[in-house]
Amino acid sequence: MIRVQDIKLTLDEDKNKLVEKIAKKLRVKPGDISGYKIFKEAVDARKKEAIKLVYTVDIESAKEQEILAKFPELRGPDISYKMPEKGHKLLKARPIVVGSGPCGLFAALVLAQAGFRPLVVERGKDVDRRAEDVERFWKEGLFVPSSNVQFGEGGAGTFSDGKLTTQIKNIRSHKVLQELVNAGAPADILYKNKPHVGTDILRDVIKNIRQTIISLGGEFRFEHQVTRLFIENSNVTGVEINHSEHIQTEVCILAIGHSARDTFEMLYETQMAMEQKPFSMGMRIEHLQEWINEAQYGMAKEHPRLGAADYKLVHHAQNGRTVYSFCMCPGGYVIASASEEGRVVTNGMSEHKRDAENANSAILVNVGPKDYPNGHPLAGMVMQRDLEALAYTIGGGNYCAPAQLVGDFLNNSASYQAGIVKPTYTPGVKFTNIRRDLPEFMAEAIDEGIRAFGQKIKYFDHPEAVFTGFETRTSSPVRLLRDQTYQSNLRGIYPSGEGAGYAGGIISAAVDGIEVAEAVIKAYRGLTLNV
Repeated sequence: MIRVQDIKLTLDEDKNKLVEKIAKKLRVKPGDISGYKIFKEAVDARKKEAIKLVYTVDIESAKEQEILAKFPELRGPDISYKMPEKGHKLLKARPIVVGSGPCGLFAALVLAQAGFRPLVVERGKDVDRRAEDVERFWKEGLFVPSSNVQFGEGGAGTFSDGKLTTQIKNIRSHKVLQELVNAGAPADILYKNKPHVGTDILRDVIKNIRQTIISLGGEFRFEHQVTRLFIENSNVTGVEINHSEHIQTEVCILAIGHSARDTFEMLYETQMAMEQKPFSMGMRIEHLQEWINEAQYGMAKEHPRLGAADYKLVHHAQNGRTVYSFCMCPGGYVIASASEEGRVVTNGMSEHKRDAENANSAILVNVGPKDYPNGHPLAGMVMQRDLEALAYTIGGGNYCAPAQLVGDFLNNSASYQAGIVKPTYTPGVKFTNIRRDLPEFMAEAIDEGIRAFGQKIKYFDHPEAVFTGFETRTSSPVRLLRDQTYQSNLRGIYPSGEGAGYAGGIISAAVDGIEVAEAVIKAYRGLTLNV
């Protein structure tokens, strides 16, 4: 395979021009290229007056060997997924996957594809019933502790932008994308530089992955919360469900996500090895999407090949903290994401078209063990809870969120009503002085960061942009320790994904789930016949 990089088109050039430009770069005739497949498409908007689409393309040619002889650096890598060789031991019971977020789903999918017929247990509901509970919460403030934005089929990513960008360089990322496409995600996620699915499409994709796992012998049990681990001689022998049912197993993959706080507490009591981990907290900021489009694309802001613009910003503040944008949702909404009663949590979400009026992202400040109240492994979780309880109180005690205009935040004065930018958080917001209630180091860093971001992106520090508080669930504040076999100190327990501290986002969580499943496959050859 020949992989050609840095092929550029203007916004008005047709994709058919790619063949001509590829041929010119390879010094062959266009007719020598029998076919091509786009591997990557990105937007280069550094020069707003001359925005380009930049492609990496895999081509087919009868002159492949001749071309590679002249340009050996163009030989493309093999990114096809290869199942690992199986081990030697037999399992007496099915492997259990705890959680059905990206990590749990892909761990279960690979186990099922290898013939291990996994049992997936999920504390929340299936995605359709879960969506009904979430919509009721957003509209009426009726909160369900076991079925919300954090808990249920698909995990927290179900109600998000469905963003599939990742910092990791792992061949398994392509398998994740391909499996998502197989399950109904748009095919362009295979090559877009910043792929996303959108919450509306993602819900059906999740159901289709579930059906694939079931068709391969797997099983799902919703509203099944693991409330205890059965351990004998430091080896897992089973799990307790809902304080009553006992299910035997020798392999338990913990893909619990970053919000299963009662489960973390149970694991601590079970003496699972864990440690504190740094994470970040802050607020959601909203601007008009047209502002961001203009700032990023200039006169081309309405061009149909561009879509809603995004951004990624970082600033190192004078107090030693890093302030940065996170989980930017073009044309989206700020959503209520609580998983415990009496607490308010924000997050962001977009549908596939990203055509809502506002853009939003988290503006975060790094926190770590030095900020935690004590040295307990779960102390970061306590810090999260305290800020969420504060948000609930100052928001009015009814799951409305506290909000403040950016101009008032920078002036340290209270806000009383929205201006040009209308906050999208439901069930509603209460305008106040958020800055007064933030930890001082966080308020100082965000103030400095917003002013710096306003120098980079026009309108970013607009006085009528809106802050909504607080965003606390960016990643897990605890790491569940594991060794090179991916197992905890409790053997047969495989901590995995974002909740265990080994991922951040849909792709990296799914990849970690695959790697953990591979570790199980390498240790076992399958199930005994009577299972």
